[in-house]
Amino acid sequence: MKKSNLSSSVSNEIKRAPDGYDVPQHDISQGKMEMITYTSTTVGVKRNAMVYTPPNFSVQEKYNVLYLLHGIGGDENEWNDQMNPRNILDNLYAENILAPMIVVFPNGRAMKDDRPVGEIFDPEKITAFETFEDDLLNDLIPHIESNYPVLNNRDNRGLAGLSMGGGQSLNFGLTNLDTFSWIGAFSAAPNTKKPEVLVKEPEKVAKHLNLLWLSCGDEDNLLHVSENFHERLIEKDVPHIWYLDEGGHVPSVWSSGLYHFASRVFKNN
Repeated sequence: MKKSNLSSSVSNEIKRAPDGYDVPQHDISQGKMEMITYTSTTVGVKRNAMVYTPPNFSVQEKYNVLYLLHGIGGDENEWNDQMNPRNILDNLYAENILAPMIVVFPNGRAMKDDRPVGEIFDPEKITAFETFEDDLLNDLIPHIESNYPVLNNRDNRGLAGLSMGGGQSLNFGLTNLDTFSWIGAFSAAPNTKKPEVLVKEPEKVAKHLNLLWLSCGDEDNLLHVSENFHERLIEKDVPHIWYLDEGGHVPSVWSSGLYHFASRVFKNN
């Protein structure tokens, strides 16, 4: 793998997402969102995930794969219902900015009743977010790679998410560098493990990552989580991009995070 030459950069070096980046454009080709079902040996049931396939999708081609995770109160529908991901991705394709990719939106709550109902902070449900690591690695990824024409190596897999899903992306991605080399966290939640745990070997992390992206809104009450992680990464000399966006813990910040992250992934392999 070609070592990334990415150096740490800060938000004032990144342009804000342009007006209309998440608005549907009716004169361009459109991708498709579909619900799939896969067998989870981890949970012992069939589970759902949403899948985006790009405009002019063809089984004769091979695609990169981005796994995109939701927040603590969401499920496999949250991105599609609140953040306009198809519009964002379609528009990037139309501008020849996006590398060819399939995007998978799983339910990151790996338990038999994985609906976001009742007390979402119940300890059993919090544990289910941790259990999702096994479901992702052992069940969902193999299913996607058996049923879609995707490239199946680490340089062609990305993992990103919002809030709880952002924490999951850092927790799972940084400890599975043989599986993912593109990692993004948008408004990471307090489930994020400390850098001392996730980045025990800074040189190894720096060598294996193509991109580590952190972003958060400047009015987010969880901003300290991302800022602390960013500062520790600087201390450990781990290349990454840090983007301080405008807004709180809200969908517009996560849509912006997807725009910026998707624009950069799968570009140098």
